[in-house]
Amino acid sequence: MLLLCVLGLQVLWTVSAEPLLPGSCNFEQGTCGYSSDPTYAKWTMNEEGRFITVDSSYMDSASQAVLVSPELEPLDWSCLRLVYQITGSGSLHLHLRPEDENFDYTLWSSSKPSDSWLIASVDLRNMSSSYKILMEGRPSEGSGNSVAIFEIHIIPGYCIECNFEEHHLCGYSNQWNPNVNWYVGGSVARDPQSNLPDDHTMSNERGHYMYVDSIYAKKFQEVAKLSSPMTTTPLAGCLSFYYQRDQDRGNLFSVYSKDQLGHYEELWRPEVYATTNWKLVQVDIKAPHPMEVVFEVAFNSPRGGFVALDDISFSPEFCNTETEPTFDPSVANCDFEEGFCQYYQERVPNVYRMGDHTTGSGSFLLANTRFTSRPGYVGRLHGPILPGGLKYCLRFHYALHGFRKIDNALAVYVYDDNNVAQEKMWSLVETTRDVWTEVDITYQKPMPTKVVFVSICKNFWDCGLVALDDITVNLGDCRVTEGMTQSHPGQCNFEFGNCGYTQEKEDDMGDWIRIRGQTPTSYTGPRGDHTTGVGYFMYIEASHMLPGHNARMMSSELRGSPGPQCLTFYYHMYGSGTGLLSLYLQREIGGPAELLWRRKGEQSISWMKGTVDYNCEDRHKIVFEAVRGPSIRSDIAVDDIVFKKGPCQDPGDFTPYSGFSENFNEIEY
Repeated sequence: MLLLCVLGLQVLWTVSAEPLLPGSCNFEQGTCGYSSDPTYAKWTMNEEGRFITVDSSYMDSASQAVLVSPELEPLDWSCLRLVYQITGSGSLHLHLRPEDENFDYTLWSSSKPSDSWLIASVDLRNMSSSYKILMEGRPSEGSGNSVAIFEIHIIPGYCIECNFEEHHLCGYSNQWNPNVNWYVGGSVARDPQSNLPDDHTMSNERGHYMYVDSIYAKKFQEVAKLSSPMTTTPLAGCLSFYYQRDQDRGNLFSVYSKDQLGHYEELWRPEVYATTNWKLVQVDIKAPHPMEVVFEVAFNSPRGGFVALDDISFSPEFCNTETEPTFDPSVANCDFEEGFCQYYQERVPNVYRMGDHTTGSGSFLLANTRFTSRPGYVGRLHGPILPGGLKYCLRFHYALHGFRKIDNALAVYVYDDNNVAQEKMWSLVETTRDVWTEVDITYQKPMPTKVVFVSICKNFWDCGLVALDDITVNLGDCRVTEGMTQSHPGQCNFEFGNCGYTQEKEDDMGDWIRIRGQTPTSYTGPRGDHTTGVGYFMYIEASHMLPGHNARMMSSELRGSPGPQCLTFYYHMYGSGTGLLSLYLQREIGGPAELLWRRKGEQSISWMKGTVDYNCEDRHKIVFEAVRGPSIRSDIAVDDIVFKKGPCQDPGDFTPYSGFSENFNEIEY
């Protein structure tokens, strides 16, 4: 039997190639309208064509080079396939730049070096306005480091689709096994003794498909795996493919999904022992987070036959009419700003409006107060019933005050729809008091369930206050959904660094400091960050400054856009000597700055939400400036900064300027 090509080696054919959309380029005759952003280093065409590159030896002091596509029009859905290579060390990042937004959306990135080219497949969702694609190359400093792009192909449809006619096989990859592997089948050159089928796409010998054969299997359960590219956006709909299966002494064929954590979930396995013709399979999938589709074949002996695969496609419409639409778990979300949402308590509820986690001035739920608690008191908060069989990520924030013991202060159970407890999923072990702390729990049950928060007061003198706020439920594992939320452009919670924020060192008399936990000076500053309660935030340490000294923290440069932009952030201004926090729009270095927002004096012991609408069509930066007040109790902190397309839907603290005192000398300390 002739083995034509092992998947992963270049195959030079273009039979029945997919139609290419604008933005595609193989760099044979030029750059196809792509150009280097003059702000950064320059991409260089290879003299013989075929690729474009950025080399660390020719970048001078620049750290990156950005290749910008021509303006592209929105489509229903398309797939970008990128053939690239990173030599030495460095990284390549793919961004999408919407026409009317400040920030570029990071769609994909890689820092994997290779001696040959690699393939990336990225889904491009339908857009409401035109956009550009950006390729950002970042070779590391030193000689021998470079980033090259060989091809950019944009085709209609989904990246998971493939008829195996293109030379890079749509980015599908083979998990190498020395004995059994997926190979490319078909073409004119084939062994006349082979019992492999004709290609399904063109129904003749000229087309191509993938197959795996048992002829070299040497041991029991030899396994071959063919994996699709990792999806980059949520998918829900019908996955279709054609297969043929020959079984002499037996093989096992199955299809799985595999998430970023390596968890497998079976999607389908055949009921038919063998097929003599191509057979269509349609299976519904719901993927709220990135995943691969894995086609797996296991053989028991060298006479286990073969499996052939062709024409993988995807439709956003489910195959089966009885398949239920993707469930929206947001019905279980609640920030308690306008009541209890779909939650209910067994006892008289307590809703308080002071120092909540959502805005700092909104509502949260408080239980076990000294007014209601008594020996033997049990408080339960019941959530709505959610369907079974799905994996959920539950997140919430809690705060405790006044407990001597916390053994029964707060626990989370999952109940079935008959109100019977199925499992205790989480309980307090130790915690920081008076700090909003985030908890995430991943769970899955076969039956319909609800989440129940339980607090028990066994002894009146040991009881205290239990507060809950900002409950959210998402589909999928919390570890996966956390990675997706962190990719939001313009978002910074300072958990993994400063996100490109820099400081003015020349004129500043103080510094913004990244820290976790409580600030050193008593009676000022937060006890923990806003994001999780145990993470990082930025603040000024007033004891290292003199009254009136300032510290300026600047964002990275923003592109500017014709439409309104929305900036939200959380600030902490607590202490009897608290000074001034201002936000400025800096259009150019050294030019005048425009004041957008200001707070003066002590505001609250809690994190407060700031919201700013602004317009700027030019390149600019946003500057956070803190001024130290008259005493060392003047720590000012910032956390959870988010830029997004405006206007802001939540006005938040709409007053642009406020303060307990307009004169620092009048602040008591």
